[in-house]
Amino acid sequence: RNYTTYFDTVRRLLAPEGLFLLHSIGLASTSQGTDPWIDRYIFPNGKLPSAREIADAVEGRFIIEDWHNFGPDYDRTLMAWWDRFNQAWPRLQSRYNKRFYLMWKYYLHCCAGFFRSRQGQLWQLVLTHAGRAQTYRSIR
Repeated sequence: RNYTTYFDTVRRLLAPEGLFLLHSIGLASTSQGTDPWIDRYIFPNGKLPSAREIADAVEGRFIIEDWHNFGPDYDRTLMAWWDRFNQAWPRLQSRYNKRFYLMWKYYLHCCAGFFRSRQGQLWQLVLTHAGRAQTYRSIR
């Protein structure tokens, strides 16, 4: 619900020849709901956008120069975080309780599954003003 204000602010603050990188987790299809557990414990009042919601919000404000999906890589990232967290747990457990451990385990594994299922997307968009003189070239 705040995309209009957000992107209007970005448009106002971005230099005429500037580049704006939007890094966002998103959904493969539009949803009005949010996972209740994530909403309660991780991102209260959060909402993941779909590609349509982002495209609608930037239309008329920016040119989408590039849109890259890193979702498959994020599954591996989350599992690497889990491995490191689990390995470090013996050193951490004196400061944190078992509930904390189980919540992080649940969070990291659920999120990895979310990206593995391809319902979760990890996007980087490069946006520019329509009047930008320079051509943007993506290098991958």
